Amino acid sequence: MAKADLIGGTLWEQYSQKVNDRMTNPRFLGEITEDEASKLGGRLVVSDYGAEVCGDAIRLFWVVDEKTGRILAAKYKTFGCGTAIASSDVMAEMCVGKTVDEVLKITNLDVERALRDDDSTAAIPPQKMHCSVMAYDVIKKAAALYKNVDMSSLEEEDIVCECARVSLRTVKEVIRLNDLKTVEEITHYTKAGGFCKSCIRPGGHEARKHYLVDVLREVREEMESERMREHAEERDFGKMNLIQKHKALEKMLDEKVRPALIRDGGNLEVVDMREQDGRTDVYIHYLGACNGCPSAQTGTQIFIEQILHKELDEHIRVVTV
Repeated sequence: MAKADLIGGTLWEQYSQKVNDRMTNPRFLGEITEDEASKLGGRLVVSDYGAEVCGDAIRLFWVVDEKTGRILAAKYKTFGCGTAIASSDVMAEMCVGKTVDEVLKITNLDVERALRDDDSTAAIPPQKMHCSVMAYDVIKKAAALYKNVDMSSLEEEDIVCECARVSLRTVKEVIRLNDLKTVEEITHYTKAGGFCKSCIRPGGHEARKHYLVDVLREVREEMESERMREHAEERDFGKMNLIQKHKALEKMLDEKVRPALIRDGGNLEVVDMREQDGRTDVYIHYLGACNGCPSAQTGTQIFIEQILHKELDEHIRVVTV
């Protein structure tokens, strides 16, 4: 029976080809023994991390060269779904060859992005994002064991959701990356707020430093401010390159100039644009009734220039050819 017959073809379309490949052909699934670690000349580190709320768990095996802190080999075993296998497999691969300090910089978003077929399409459906979070957390646990420190001491970021171990940076990046607009969407993508719910808003069973409603509002406000700044910059004719200027010029001519010329049986075309001494020279050629009209060289040219000065930039000069 085909996958589409079992659960519906559209669900499988939400998983990248890389995820499907790692689910069925994991490269790093297995375990490493003390003898194997000794033969490789390194110390064996075994880390367990589980999310009891969803039933997934992972055991990570590292062989670490104690002289350099570099991870010589990595394997894992997991109790979880296919996405947990794929996320754990990529995570283990990302560890090999790096130092323990270097792998501490790997995030769950790095794991998810490594599973994408292309940069703009998520590798997994939002409700499975917690699998990459678990892969991210087991790295922290292994590093803490290797360094003989408490796992919390390795946290360089604020944790928003303790249940799903989702950091403030992760929440902010996911909101921006996916243009999220509701707390429910954040929960679907990260699992933050999906369990005890104390992190959603004030008033839960324990006080939190950060709440999803506040983080969402702040990030959306930042995104809107950035959008407005970008929009303003797009409208700043002086900061555009020549191609952008040409597009803006043609748009303005279509809106403000050509309709008046066409009513009189004429038109114009832009034949060239040149930048010099802080000025943009626009060379135009009249068409139809405008071509050869005495006023085209004076009144019409002044009319066009005045509109371009008002709507685009006062440093535009119109030259007829």
